[in-house]
Amino acid sequence: MDARLERLLPEKASEEALRELRERIDGYASRPQDEVEQRLEELEREWELERSLLVEAAVLSWVGLALGVTVGRKWLLLPGVVAGFLLQHAVTGWSPPVAVLRRLKYRTRRELDAEKFALRVQRGDFRGAEVGHSASSEGPGWG
Repeated sequence: MDARLERLLPEKASEEALRELRERIDGYASRPQDEVEQRLEELEREWELERSLLVEAAVLSWVGLALGVTVGRKWLLLPGVVAGFLLQHAVTGWSPPVAVLRRLKYRTRRELDAEKFALRVQRGDFRGAEVGHSASSEGPGWG
C-alpha cells in the first residue's frame, strides 16, 4: 500500500520530503561513524505514516467508545468516523488523516527505507558486494 499512498500524496509534500532526505544524507556524509550508527538506530525506531495512522485510529476509537459509554451516545460517532476514514484509506490508499500526519512530518516506509539504505551505502556496508548477482541453478534449492 505504501507505493499507492505515495502516488496520492500531494506532490509538494513529496518533493519536500525528498529534499529533506537529500539534505539529511548529505549532512551525514562527513560525520563520524558513531553518529551514522545513531541515526540508523533512530530510523529503526521511527514510526512510518501508516503505522501512526493505525495507532491514531485505534486510540480515537477507544476514546469515542469510552466517552460514548460514560458521557453521551453522541461520542459513538467518533469511532464511526474513524472507521470510515480507515475504510477510505484501505480502498483508495489515502484519507484526510494522512494529510495531517504528512504535515506533521511523518514519512512513508519507503522514505524511511531510502534513508537507511543511503546511510548504509555511505557507511560502506555494500563494499565488495557483487553487482548484478542473480541466483544460479547451482545454488541450494535451484537444481
